[in-house]
Amino acid sequence: MSGPVRREPGRAGEGTARRPGARAAGEHSDRESGWDATGAAPLPVSPIAPNSESDDAAAAKRAPGRARPRSGEPVDPGPVPTAGRLREAALAHLARFAATEAGLVRVLDRKIARWSRQAGDAGRPSDEIAAAVREAREAVRAVAASLAGARVVDDAAFAESRARSLSRGGRSRRAIGAHLAGRGVAPELIETALEEAAGSDLRSAVLQARRRRIGPFGDPAALDDPAAWNKALAALARAGFDRDTAERALRMDPQEAEAFALARHAL
Repeated sequence: MSGPVRREPGRAGEGTARRPGARAAGEHSDRESGWDATGAAPLPVSPIAPNSESDDAAAAKRAPGRARPRSGEPVDPGPVPTAGRLREAALAHLARFAATEAGLVRVLDRKIARWSRQAGDAGRPSDEIAAAVREAREAVRAVAASLAGARVVDDAAFAESRARSLSRGGRSRRAIGAHLAGRGVAPELIETALEEAAGSDLRSAVLQARRRRIGPFGDPAALDDPAAWNKALAALARAGFDRDTAERALRMDPQEAEAFALARHAL
């Protein structure tokens, strides 16, 4: 049952009905006024920018693009990926990410595969799609080779930069070599990058121990705990370090290890 109605005076002697808890005109809640319930300090109020234009005007300024399909409808695959379009896609990718020639080929091949699936879902003839895919894949190799010839894609520079970065992050030479091989870098370039950019495995192992808070950077009592010791060894082994290097890093004096880490970061 509703509560009692209280009569309050209004204009010209007329009374207005108000239920308990309701606000009269001109009254504001504590939240709306920007003050807390005690009135002691103002509450922060986030400013709201005024809407200076209508929704239609804002929509008109949006970048044009293909309409988003409804759920279940096939996606418009767009135009056939020609050599010119693939080159533009390659340059757009390289503007955001470092890549090797092989890595760039993989990126563009995935774009072609996505176009092929969408074209098939859209009902385009399969023989037409297959012919376009063959031409596009040939164009991808030509585009990547052209960019590599112009040094826009530089596998040697990529390998040296990535090896230096991974070494500073505490990765072993073995792990760095495997990473570069997975990016399609040639073996001779990997060897050169490791010689020029990567430091000694002992320093990298010390950095890895520092990151994981083990050995000289962890609890000294863990060195005498067989379970903790084996766990620390396993962590460095997974990072690619041999047992001798891992043990030397874990048993290093804390001050010497810290000096190693600081010197390595300064390189």
